[in-house]
Amino acid sequence: MIVSIHQPAYLPWLGYFEKIKQSDLFLYLDTVQFQKGSFQNRNRIRTKEGWIWQTVPVQTKGKHFEQVIADVAINNKLSWQSKHWSAISQNYSKAPFSADCLAKIEPFYHVRYERLSDLCWDMMMMFNKVMNITIPIQKTSEMLPVGGSKSDLILNLCRSVKADTYLSGSQGRGYLDEGSFAESGISIVYQDYQHPTYSQAYPGFVPNMGIIDLLMNEPQPDAFL
Repeated sequence: MIVSIHQPAYLPWLGYFEKIKQSDLFLYLDTVQFQKGSFQNRNRIRTKEGWIWQTVPVQTKGKHFEQVIADVAINNKLSWQSKHWSAISQNYSKAPFSADCLAKIEPFYHVRYERLSDLCWDMMMMFNKVMNITIPIQKTSEMLPVGGSKSDLILNLCRSVKADTYLSGSQGRGYLDEGSFAESGISIVYQDYQHPTYSQAYPGFVPNMGIIDLLMNEPQPDAFL
């Protein structure tokens, strides 16, 4: 069984979904420490001038060095939802499939979410449906706890679900203890994601946008995974 593991991400890029699609089981890693300034609570959207960040504000003052992602609260005192919705709807208004995509994501900007992980989970599941991804997904916060950090944590999670292959992102080459995986009978395969080129609403292709950029511009977005 091929298992992949990734932290929650807001408006994830295409490589996130390619990793899920190539797996037999995807573990939603919401039990590790929140990382300020990461893609856990932000991503990019395309604009006429290039791109801009869309960041979900979170309550981290004095906390972000000790909070696991599942516990991170959204700072709803800030009007982030209306700002994100305005930026997304305005910048993609001329994209050929904006009407359908905007209808799918608009509810996320009107429903109040208290936890970042819950917002990212619901968005991910909706995007999976749009991309015809039916791979089983499990939150690590709903599994029996496993110990370890970095490579040991990943190995222990793989053991807990009886994986025989771990599909890692390319950055795993920098920290995974391949010997320990081999001793446990678990192979490591590194994702070699080649970002596709697709139509965008503005001239000049800019890669690594949040997935909505693809959904706004292509009639069969799942063909690009």
